[in-house]
Amino acid sequence: MRHRARAVLGTAAGAHFLHDGFSDILYVLLPLWAAEFRLSFAQVGMIRTAYTGGMALFQIPAGFLAERWGERRLLAAGTAVTALGFVAAAWAGGFASLLAILLLAGLGSGVQHPLSSSLVSKAFETGGRRAALGTYNVSGDLGKVAVPAAVGLAASLVGWRAAGAAYGILGLIAALALFAILARLAAGDGEPATHRDTARENGWGIRDPRGFGALAAIGMIDTATRTGFLTFLPFVLIAKGLTVAGVGGAFALLFAGGATGKFACGLLAERLGVIRTVVLTEAATAAGIVTVVAGTLPLALAVLFPLGVALNGTSSVLYGTVADLVMPERRSRAYGLYYTLSIGSSSLAPVVYGLVSDAAGVSATLTIVGLLVLVTIPLCLLLRAAVTAPAGA
Repeated sequence: MRHRARAVLGTAAGAHFLHDGFSDILYVLLPLWAAEFRLSFAQVGMIRTAYTGGMALFQIPAGFLAERWGERRLLAAGTAVTALGFVAAAWAGGFASLLAILLLAGLGSGVQHPLSSSLVSKAFETGGRRAALGTYNVSGDLGKVAVPAAVGLAASLVGWRAAGAAYGILGLIAALALFAILARLAAGDGEPATHRDTARENGWGIRDPRGFGALAAIGMIDTATRTGFLTFLPFVLIAKGLTVAGVGGAFALLFAGGATGKFACGLLAERLGVIRTVVLTEAATAAGIVTVVAGTLPLALAVLFPLGVALNGTSSVLYGTVADLVMPERRSRAYGLYYTLSIGSSSLAPVVYGLVSDAAGVSATLTIVGLLVLVTIPLCLLLRAAVTAPAGA
């Protein structure tokens, strides 16, 4: 059983790696699209919003559909749709076509977070769930480290169209592999009808609505901050003299810090507690963003790794709390709800910050982003009561 659980975790982690790679190569491609198609900052934000908006829209439907059709079929199908979207983007002729293609690709990617989280939770129901979810969470950051750097380098050598299409083809192969492996493990089948009836009786299955609301609000602000910062960071770095290939390396540095933060902040939370850790990481995020904007290029690059620790470490601390606040039979839908709220917030952030950038400049916008993250600190007081409950398995 433990071998099977670890195999399910490895498969879900692979899906997370792949999908976060799809999501975050956009940060490398956005400046190239802006230059080739002569896009405004608002249009750049809209492109990012199309993808994350599609992800947000399909989170809850994916959770509902998984109860009937199973996570396995939906996860494989959604992965294939996302991969096809990036292959199709290689033939995009302008802003409108990119917008439509990335909206569809985002819808496909909307299956990954709730369904993979549900698969891991089910596999480790009898113990080790929090550690397993932490490992799953880190796998996405590894994708963020490796894929943007690789695609950025490939784009500088063969062009963004070939580089993006190649990763899309890799995604299609991965979709077939996901389905085959999960089928062999007998994981991700639909729930029996009696279980679905019980789930309907339990509503959303949220044990602590106030705590879940505070958790979701902090997650929304944290995710919007991260997306807004990452969307416009390349423009700041390029203005300081960094090359396109260098941007890919800068993101690898930032996301390496993020992967480290998943582990480090989890350990820190055990010593200091969730609330103190969130306050610390959010304050560090604000300070790091302001330093990147105001500093020289060498200083900005030097700050990226520790900034990544704080920027992504908060989400890891919050993420492990979701399963503790909901009933096990409603976990797919509850994860879908949480991700809809957080990703929905992040999908709006690029457009809003794009409009601000057009009006006031990118540097001023990122300064605002860095200061707004501090709003999460008062919200931690509302979360305090909820996190005193037992952490679960």
